[in-house]
Parts: sequence; structure tokens; C-alpha cells
Amino acid sequence: MKLTISLLDDLTAQAKASPRLRMNLDLRTSLSDGSQRMLNALEPGTILPIHRHRKSTETIVLIRGSVRQNYFNPDGSLAQSFIAAAGTSPNAPAADCIGFSVPVGQWHNTECLESGTIFIESKDGAYAPLGPDDILE
Repeated sequence: MKLTISLLDDLTAQAKASPRLRMNLDLRTSLSDGSQRMLNALEPGTILPIHRHRKSTETIVLIRGSVRQNYFNPDGSLAQSFIAAAGTSPNAPAADCIGFSVPVGQWHNTECLESGTIFIESKDGAYAPLGPDDILE
């Protein structure tokens, strides 16, 4: 599979049309691949709850656009916040990085800062929905 501008534009259009304001594209080449590798398209206003992954580091690399990454303490207080942006983003000069890895077990969420934001996301293991113990209310 080639990752083309047309493919990114189509994924962004799908995210804009989705009630959740986000859409992903699975990058695995077979269902027997036990990893998680995907493109994630986000639009401003999408809601990503504070959550954690207890079995894997989550790695994010921005392809276009920008996000604010927030890390939280177990009590829900903000521990750290920073901006990640692709080099073509107007937010790139203020950004701390173009990608990041969220440590195993770290409470976090991601805020989309501009329309058309897309990143590559990878985690170990097969997809499993978050349980109630992994979402911070």
C-alpha cells in the first residue's frame, strides 16, 4: 500500500463525515498480524477520553496537522501537556516534537488542533476495546 496525498485526503473526508470526527485506516497486511498499525485522521472537536494502555506503549508520528498531547496523574490532574506537529503545520514552529511514545500505563488523551490532522499510530498486540478500568472519568 502506498500512502498518497489522495489517500490522506480521502481519510480526512471520512473523518469530517463521521459523527466522532475521526477515522482510522488499518495498515496491517493480514488479520494474523497481531500488532496495531494504523493511520488516524482527527478533526477538531473529536472527543478522546482520558485513558491508558496497560499492555503496550503507544507510538504516534504526525504526518500532517497537529495535536496537543496531555498526560494525567491517576487522580485526573494534568501532569504534562505538549504540542506535536508535522513540519507542514502552521503549529510546527511552536511544537515540541513531530511524534511521541506514550509509556505503558500512562493516563493520556489527545486533542486535535487543526483540520486534516493525520498520524501513524502503533501499539503491540491485537486490538481490544478499552475497559471501564482504563478510562478516567
